[in-house]
Amino acid sequence: MKPAALNPITEDDIAQFLVHTPDFFDRHAELLATVRLGSPHGGRAVSLQERQAEMLREKIRALEARMMEMIRHGNDNAVLAHRLQRWSKSLFLVPQARDLPRVLAEQIEQQFMVPQVALRLWGLAPDYQHEAFVQGVSEDVKLFAASLSQPYCGINNGFEAAQWLADPAAAQSVALVTLRDPLVSDAPAAIGMLVLASPDSQRYHAGMGTEFLDNLSALASAAVQRLR
Repeated sequence: MKPAALNPITEDDIAQFLVHTPDFFDRHAELLATVRLGSPHGGRAVSLQERQAEMLREKIRALEARMMEMIRHGNDNAVLAHRLQRWSKSLFLVPQARDLPRVLAEQIEQQFMVPQVALRLWGLAPDYQHEAFVQGVSEDVKLFAASLSQPYCGINNGFEAAQWLADPAAAQSVALVTLRDPLVSDAPAAIGMLVLASPDSQRYHAGMGTEFLDNLSALASAAVQRLR
């Protein structure tokens, strides 16, 4: 066996000893009063009890911050849900089916403060084939809409659908949302596209969540069934 001097006790050895000997400080309680630790506030030395109290206060502050964030998110979600309800109600109250696409887009602008919104539909009943909301839809746009498995959010890269907007040049970022046949559960066909646009290049970006846009798509898709 090697001499003890060649195998000095390390900090890990001490730590392991204390972990596996929980009653050590019960037998040597006087040591707790002599332990001094560095404080993160000012670099002064404090007692073990003071350091523990500081750590508890830090944990409490972190928990309070998380709670306030949760409350803020909860309030934001409540406001969003209320606006979504008002938007949905406005769709139910449209008396003439041909006015539905216009009201749908205008109410998105008003309820959700979107600078520009455009909507185009296809596969509608013959009575609506000459309406503005079916014009300017190429086969490329239809194929693009069908290919989207989730809404596109990001920079406006000259998308053809952006030309439906009142001011395409002002659309720096866009959300492109496909409307799909709500009566088909397995691979529903695309029946339209909703374009949300903003002059802020960061309002719609690739990292944002799309759950709200998915809900918007589902409700809009159901609403426009009156036109099919």
